[in-house]
Amino acid sequence: MEELPPEFRKRMRQMLGAEFPAFLSCMSRPSVRGIRLNPLKATRKLLEKSLGFPLCPSVFSPFSYEIPSDAPKPGTIPLHHAGAFYSQEPSAASAVTILNPRPGEKILDLCAAPGGKSTQIAGILGGGGLLWSNEVVPGRAKVLLSNLERLGVKNAVVSSCHPEILCERLSGFFDRVLVDAPCSEEGMFRRDRGAVQSWSVEHVRSCAARQLLILRSAARAVRENGILVYSTCTFSREENEETVLAFLKEHPDFSLEPSGVEFGRPGFDLPRARRIFPMDGGDGHFAARLRRLSPCVCRAVPFDPPKAGGQKVVQALLEEVFQIPPEEKIVCSGGRLFVPPAGLPGLSGLGVIRAGLLLGEIRTGRVEPAHALFLAAKPGMLRNVLDFPSDSRQIRAFLHGEELETDPSLKGYAGVAVDGVLTGFGKCSGGRLKNRYPKGLRIY
Repeated sequence: MEELPPEFRKRMRQMLGAEFPAFLSCMSRPSVRGIRLNPLKATRKLLEKSLGFPLCPSVFSPFSYEIPSDAPKPGTIPLHHAGAFYSQEPSAASAVTILNPRPGEKILDLCAAPGGKSTQIAGILGGGGLLWSNEVVPGRAKVLLSNLERLGVKNAVVSSCHPEILCERLSGFFDRVLVDAPCSEEGMFRRDRGAVQSWSVEHVRSCAARQLLILRSAARAVRENGILVYSTCTFSREENEETVLAFLKEHPDFSLEPSGVEFGRPGFDLPRARRIFPMDGGDGHFAARLRRLSPCVCRAVPFDPPKAGGQKVVQALLEEVFQIPPEEKIVCSGGRLFVPPAGLPGLSGLGVIRAGLLLGEIRTGRVEPAHALFLAAKPGMLRNVLDFPSDSRQIRAFLHGEELETDPSLKGYAGVAVDGVLTGFGKCSGGRLKNRYPKGLRIY
């Protein structure tokens, strides 16, 4: 690990007192490695059988596991590409555990990239309700969308919008809002050399000022009696307790609630908040759970779906791909076919990149299926599925972008699965499967 900045060491010594030596000892050791199971696509039994290494349950989330330090890198594991799990240090799941999403709810993840917390929320929602995942930086929003697609999430809106604009337009709309705020990343020092090199007290203070602005915006989006969770991956009081206290001073209509968890430790001056230090088995995290007490007006307008069009080509796609067609309503916008989530508000002016599940694109009288469609589908719904073991030559070849040999009787589109988990598709003809795995995702 990069040498800790002297001023950072001084601040942590003042914060931790007698625990400072234990903190330094933990910081000198590697961070815990972990994965989070995606319940939309896999089970623990499947992962343990396919991965070939033990999974140790974590206290931070029912779907999080510690893995051995010598386990293969996720990018080399086919089930990772199939979205069966998400690579995540276990304590990073703590904020969503404290948020405590419920099936059927409308939830906003305001600072969502790269998608760890959004995909965790989606797994709990189980395909129902509405997840709105926002990332103000367009390039990072594309990474967010890719991760949501990979994990088979079909009930999400992905946007790249300034928090102030988004939350003003959708004021009072969401049951729960998560602000996993951009921060100085002191909790990431063991894993991110860049975070150490960019650290300064001035940077900490700059982050704290920005965090309060984001939190003010987020408050608007919470309905009456709704929940707002503020979280960071840093240690500084300025970015944690002091930000929450400043917010509560400005917003008497919000109250700080008990976190509802036993892991970690109480916050400084905010015993209902929760901190996680390396001595607590994680990296470095803070979370505070707030409830809105006052009435508010929901300003979101209803979603106005585009007029139906291209029904013949839509029906042709459904018949060619599915033996059990999806029951949800399909809309066409800009030559693309979508299944929008239930309860969708109006989208105009909110920087929406994707709203729901992309089924395919209309091209000269036909529909080309989307990669996202096959990642979100259940194998039993499809007409054709080629399923390969995770250690097979065929699945590696598919992820490389190669064609595969098939039964000559197979015709048309076919899903490709690894140990029963769909990871992409191709088109069968003449005993060959022409690969449709996206070039930007292929393993070389």
